[in-house]
Amino acid sequence: MAEQDDAPTVAGRLALAQRAGGAAGPVLTAVFALLLGGFVVLATGANPLSTYRAIFDGSGLNWLFPWVSGSARSFAATNLQQTLLLTTALVLCGLAVSVGFRCGLFNIGGQGQYIVGSIFALWIGSSFVTMNGPLHVVLAIAAATLTGAAYAGIAGLLKAITGAHEVISTIMLNWIAVWVGSWLVGQGGALQSHANGASVPISSAVAPATHLHVFWGNPVLQGLDVGFFFALAALVVYAVLLNRTTLGFELRAVGFNPEAARYAGIAVARTYVKTMAIAGAFAGLAGAIDVLGWEFQLGVTDIQTSQIGFIAIAVAVLGRNRALGVFFSALLFGALLTGTSTRNLDATVFRPDLAGNLTLIIQGLVVLFVGADVLMLWLWNRRRRLRVAT
Repeated sequence: MAEQDDAPTVAGRLALAQRAGGAAGPVLTAVFALLLGGFVVLATGANPLSTYRAIFDGSGLNWLFPWVSGSARSFAATNLQQTLLLTTALVLCGLAVSVGFRCGLFNIGGQGQYIVGSIFALWIGSSFVTMNGPLHVVLAIAAATLTGAAYAGIAGLLKAITGAHEVISTIMLNWIAVWVGSWLVGQGGALQSHANGASVPISSAVAPATHLHVFWGNPVLQGLDVGFFFALAALVVYAVLLNRTTLGFELRAVGFNPEAARYAGIAVARTYVKTMAIAGAFAGLAGAIDVLGWEFQLGVTDIQTSQIGFIAIAVAVLGRNRALGVFFSALLFGALLTGTSTRNLDATVFRPDLAGNLTLIIQGLVVLFVGADVLMLWLWNRRRRLRVAT
């Protein structure tokens, strides 16, 4: 593999600047985003405080308050289970973006890698129906994780060999995953179910033995499954990998400065491939957990409208690419998605048809303020250089 002379990348500089901001940066970013989101709510004629209170309660986070009791507590528990299901996928896809950032790579392909993992978990889970249940689950998760890694590795290999920018290649791979997945579960597709007729574009369901165990809530109502613990374990693996292994050191060194890393004897091109493969493994695992944990089958609409991988970009930048930060950032966005759903947000408080847009606005503001954080750091450093020069 040919190794090109790389200057410090945009993603590498962004990751470095984010880490320089400390813990106060993400908190202020979230506060400012929610504050400006409140002005948007006010512009619609609604009360921002009442709206955010309704979103908070709709997310189920009020379950954490001991004074919430009775039927309200049961309803809060159900909502919190939905929030944590979304948090699980956002954590894993957020790690897929974060590990790329730490190596100076902008992995926009988390959505495609998530879809590929979902498709392979669905294929394995709906096949071999006589297989032993635990073995079947392990096989489905392993297949999804490895194929997610291989799919993301394509972008890393293209960058290593030809210098192709990972943003372009991962965006293209996203669309390949979307349309191939749509074809597989669509009419006449290899994974389409004929139980409801050949005209229904939906896949066969995974075998009941492959369903992940629900440890909190009612399985029929999509209670919280053990996939949540997979996400927590992935956070630990991510932190240990980056801070306690040789590969993590090489990955971070390339993220700081590829040219300096190359002179230090690090195989930069090989590190790009490894990094993208690790990123894809996280996203592929997220797809498997969602399919085996609560989706159980996929339709064309599910594949084409899923946005988990894209929201994960905001999760990563708000979490400053750190394990703990990614968790709390994923929890925030999971709560927003659940709390603004038409099922939870009362129309008398805020218009449900605008609620999803409010989440997108807050997501965009988070990214904007992260960029402003980097801009302020650059201006401050520029000011210091000018002072030294004079």
